[in-house]
Amino acid sequence: MALDIRRFIQRFVEEAADHLPRLREGITALEQGNADREHVNELFRAAHTLKGSSRMLKLVPITALAHSTEELLSALREDTLTVTPEITSLLNQAVDGLSDLVGQLADGAPAEALPDADAVLCSALENAAHGQLPVQPSAPTPVAPTTVSRAPASPAPESELRLSDTVRVRLNRLDDVIRLMGEVLSGHHHLHSLVDQARELSATLPVDQQAPFQAFHRELKDSVLTHDSLMSDLHDRALQMRMLPLSVVFDPLAQMSRELAQSLGKQVDCRVRGSEIELDRQMIDRLSDPLIHLLRNALDHGLETPSERQAAGKPPRGQLVIQAWQDAGWVVVEMHDDGAGIALEAVRQKALAKQLISEEQLNALSEQETLELIFLPGFSTKSMITDFSGRGVGMDVVKRTVVDELNGDLQLASTRGHGTRFTLRLPLSLAMMRVLLVSVGGVNLGVTAPYVSELVECSTASFIDAAGQRTLILRNEFVPVVSLAHLLELPAASATDTTLLLVVHQRHQKLALIIDSLIDERDMVIKPLPGHLRHLPLVSGMVSMGRNALVSLLHVPALLEATRRSVLPSGIERPSATSAQRILVVDDSLNTREIEKDVLEAWGYQVTLAENGRDGLAKALAEPFDAVLTDVEMPVMDGFALTAQLRENEVYRHRPIIIITSREKEADRRRGIEVGADAYIVKGSFDQNNLVETLQALLG
Repeated sequence: MALDIRRFIQRFVEEAADHLPRLREGITALEQGNADREHVNELFRAAHTLKGSSRMLKLVPITALAHSTEELLSALREDTLTVTPEITSLLNQAVDGLSDLVGQLADGAPAEALPDADAVLCSALENAAHGQLPVQPSAPTPVAPTTVSRAPASPAPESELRLSDTVRVRLNRLDDVIRLMGEVLSGHHHLHSLVDQARELSATLPVDQQAPFQAFHRELKDSVLTHDSLMSDLHDRALQMRMLPLSVVFDPLAQMSRELAQSLGKQVDCRVRGSEIELDRQMIDRLSDPLIHLLRNALDHGLETPSERQAAGKPPRGQLVIQAWQDAGWVVVEMHDDGAGIALEAVRQKALAKQLISEEQLNALSEQETLELIFLPGFSTKSMITDFSGRGVGMDVVKRTVVDELNGDLQLASTRGHGTRFTLRLPLSLAMMRVLLVSVGGVNLGVTAPYVSELVECSTASFIDAAGQRTLILRNEFVPVVSLAHLLELPAASATDTTLLLVVHQRHQKLALIIDSLIDERDMVIKPLPGHLRHLPLVSGMVSMGRNALVSLLHVPALLEATRRSVLPSGIERPSATSAQRILVVDDSLNTREIEKDVLEAWGYQVTLAENGRDGLAKALAEPFDAVLTDVEMPVMDGFALTAQLRENEVYRHRPIIIITSREKEADRRRGIEVGADAYIVKGSFDQNNLVETLQALLG
């Protein structure tokens, strides 16, 4: 897809209108001797931004002049030069030249009609950066006036004199509006509590005073409810002002992919889908770097050269797809290629060589966990550092930005010889989100709504023990149960027969958190943690409940990670790895797979996981397993079909196959035995000892 440069010219002009005055103000400060190192850094970043943005849009004259200006500012920033009148004069000339070029764009001149950058000025700027200053301050280089073809001007009737129907607003001012609106919302929620208090107070008044007070209460309540709709409308409109289409980053990425592929001697067709999906401007700004990192890695690490692809039976041109879609309160951004995929063995060897993980830890990892080692700081499988990759910082930056800074999720899938897929799940906005407020151990806490699956009240007797972990079977899925008070070292409530559970999720992983009560559900402004609190692993931000009451916002991915692996039951010794029997566990629920894996590994078995019947069949045929455990209800291929196909294979003709399912009807049980299952365990009556004893009996 060709990049339509014209679509982005206006945005560049608007950005330049912010940066150029800053450059002028900064140069004035330099002339007055009032500029410190950070001030010079800001000047450098402004010039760098102009250079990068203009380069993306093929505005060659602006790029050239901005580059030369950046060179001189870089020398000042690195203290290889000191500020002199000659230097400030050159910088002022550069800003004048940039302003003239940007002004021509603003007047409607096409990009290809821009005059070349002043070669004399560019040379003087770059020479000055290397200490070759002119003897005397240079006079401003005259810039030939550029004639832009216009219709002859004629006095317009007064009735036709109109202003533009749009105005530019600095982003920081819009941020202030969002922040203030959050404070207003917090105060408005407090009004609801006052209305409830007024209703309770009316019941305590003498009978002769209740009627007028109740009339006042009704009027107050009606007024608050009226303002509810107004506040909701204001909230939506304020957030819409910050929304931009993903085409802002997708289209330049497509152009960049072709340029980078050409420089690497590769061929690529980059397809973009869903670029009309909108995301918060702040999110888009932070998303640019991670997507560039992923693009560079796909082109350098993933896609092969034309000759390598042809030798592998592939078309010479690689395929790279960047797409997005909306999923409830999330925006999903996906980038996948049809390249070589990630070599697991290379990942293992590099992780050991760089001492990022011990050999014992490495042997305990699943294939997916091994893949995700690429997100460790300092990891790179590239043997040589290039302009594109190999420094070991890209993937770490991607994960830190997406998960920690954007409160999103990052998922990786790769198949050797077929390609790699990165999936990013992002909230629609960081400015304001739906938050559930809960009480635990006398402390109020918040959880962002996109991570919340449901609120469940159940009997404590319904919990089962799985690998030493309290577990709830919720709609045919094993969900670990954890006391949030215990996790946060808060006072636990007294034990009762019923428990309130807040079920949170990330991807296909769920966790049931025991809480004391649900306080409220509100749209709230998310505040970043102050610097001295950013080390807290389970907290991602703060929200205000009004009257200066701040509430910690729990970081759900960190909660899931902290409780993902169960502690081995005490007194159990693992057999040596050489004697361990190999078990294949097939289930579409991540929680169920992990729980069964923990149970079996606690007894010394070596476990491989598969997420559906087709995946399980492929892994079973690729290498022999001593036994197979499978669910029934799965996408792509169910457990009955998997069992039947395995029994047709000579290797699995007599090896144990155990069905573990929530289907408890006798007809289902008979069907499981008919297709070849050796045992049929119902999840509702799941017991880890029963599972292990059944497996031991079948294996002998």
